[in-house]
Amino acid sequence: MQEISFNDIDGLNAAAGEEWGPWGPEYEMTQERINDFADLTGDHQWIHVDIERANAGPFGGPIAHGFFTLSLVPMLSAMLDEDGMRISGAKNAVNYGGDRLRFLAPVPAGSTVHARSRITAVSYTHLRAHETSLQLLCRLLLEKKKGGGGGGGGGGG
Repeated sequence: MQEISFNDIDGLNAAAGEEWGPWGPEYEMTQERINDFADLTGDHQWIHVDIERANAGPFGGPIAHGFFTLSLVPMLSAMLDEDGMRISGAKNAVNYGGDRLRFLAPVPAGSTVHARSRITAVSYTHLRAHETSLQLLCRLLLEKKKGGGGGGGGGGG
């Protein structure tokens, strides 16, 4: 695993580029997990939790909530995996937001998702102390498992 200190601007800039990192761990998007997320958030829209109605709906089966898929990105990131890159020395990390976030394809119940990432830019900010701010671009890949719900493929969440 490549390890770079969060305050090593030259090392982080050297890691930035067009090349994607390795794929992170896979996660099975089960109907039970979708139902649990619906209970947690209060979003019980039928396309997520009503299997019979969703089977006749536009995606051919129930799909995961877009925000559920998005919430998995830190866990799915190869930066946490031994094949990825680890940024060390930071006291904490905060998700500052997402630029141009889109959910390009549904994630059907029964499918598997995983992610890979790359550093696209490194900037140095000064707030109360010196901080290194990283901009990460992540992409999710959907793999439909046999017996999974309907719905498309491709690279969205």
